[in-house]
Amino acid sequence: MKLHTLWWASLALALGACSSLPRINPDLEGRTRPPVQLEGARGPLSAAQSKAVIDRLKKSGNVTGLFDRHLAVAETIAGSPLTTGNEVRLLQDGPATYRAMVAAIEAAKDHINMETYILDDDEVGQRFAEALIAKQAQGVQVNLIRDSVGTVGTPAAFWERLTASGIRVLEFNPINPLAARKAWSLNQRDHRKLLIVDGHTAFLGGINISSVYSGGSFKRGSRAQPKVDAPGAQELGPAWRDTDLRLRGPVVADLQELFINTWAQQKGAALDEKNYFPPLQSVGPHVVRAIGSSPEEPYSQIYATLLSAIGSAENSVCITNAYFVPDLQLLAALEDAARRGVDVSLILPSQTDSWLVFHAGRRSYARLLRAGVKIFERQGVILHSKTALIDGVWATVGSTNLDWRSFLHNHELNAVVLGAEFGQQLQAMFDRDLAASDAITLEAWQRRGLDLRVKELFAGAWEYWL
Repeated sequence: MKLHTLWWASLALALGACSSLPRINPDLEGRTRPPVQLEGARGPLSAAQSKAVIDRLKKSGNVTGLFDRHLAVAETIAGSPLTTGNEVRLLQDGPATYRAMVAAIEAAKDHINMETYILDDDEVGQRFAEALIAKQAQGVQVNLIRDSVGTVGTPAAFWERLTASGIRVLEFNPINPLAARKAWSLNQRDHRKLLIVDGHTAFLGGINISSVYSGGSFKRGSRAQPKVDAPGAQELGPAWRDTDLRLRGPVVADLQELFINTWAQQKGAALDEKNYFPPLQSVGPHVVRAIGSSPEEPYSQIYATLLSAIGSAENSVCITNAYFVPDLQLLAALEDAARRGVDVSLILPSQTDSWLVFHAGRRSYARLLRAGVKIFERQGVILHSKTALIDGVWATVGSTNLDWRSFLHNHELNAVVLGAEFGQQLQAMFDRDLAASDAITLEAWQRRGLDLRVKELFAGAWEYWL
């Protein structure tokens, strides 16, 4: 979600330091490519074991180029390993995701680590608060990282109630410079959404903790729960369309490490000694890489990995994204893929909670359409998903938007899942969204009104800060 975007952009412009996206060559042709090595429940696999897994993935997907080219390249980009033996469950929209998350919380025995951008003091937020407080009372240690800007509208009493119960609440990069625990930089935000239970089950994706997600996005006439702004005043908003993952297996240890590192970097109080890294077994067939990006790194690993995957695409690129304000490299990668015969399809919002982002992204429509990229706008919902599927076998789900803020200023988190089985699930979800979307044609777009063109020009001036 984007909060008070124009205010935020103005303040960031005044206070933030200028940075730029690095030039990344996703092909990296000519480099010596070491064999891809994977990790399992008991540590690194041998070269022969890793090759066997990759060969199985190739056969299942009937696409060799993506694995031959992309996987080796990705080894030089992402800092985290590919792990085997994981179980990945695709979760669609808030109701299903919240049910799975609360069930995991209620089953916790040792600890709960949670990191979120937004946690509202509403029906859904209270539901989570009650569940977390109940587990803390049972001796399960709850550690919560909440972004200062994302939770600016949540009253202090909400957090005081959590801390009074024994829950450790860490405010990420406080807005108030007097509360800063490290060098103050208002522009850096924690946009990750992560829940880890007992070190063996994790949830990640785009879903915040808020009642805007109360409605399912594929039900006819679906709406979020009424929003009460004043006594007797109710407003039914459109449902929010989003995607999350539940993960079990060795990759959870990588996610746990990311959470603990963020806690330490934000100078949170020492965590209670709990079993944060229990022995993890092989529980499923999925090969997964957890990728966390932060502004402190030389470049966004998620950004570089996505460019590499698009550059390696042979048949199809299917992207669903909420806030689409691409830089020149991403635009070129999409255009190049379409021009070499790859079917490139984008599902983007038809309505949004961020006027500026919406119109800034539309500035790139004409250029993409001329290159042969297919653009669709999802109808009837607020689209908040951040997913990509390439050649049916390389998939990513996470918190990362395709805009400058995610790639330069935010702490983000994605999972990359390899294999045709999960790819088929994500493709089915993409196709359902496609059926509920309207195609944007170049001819129709060129006939858009002057008012839209003016909005695009104005919004484009802010795209770096949105």
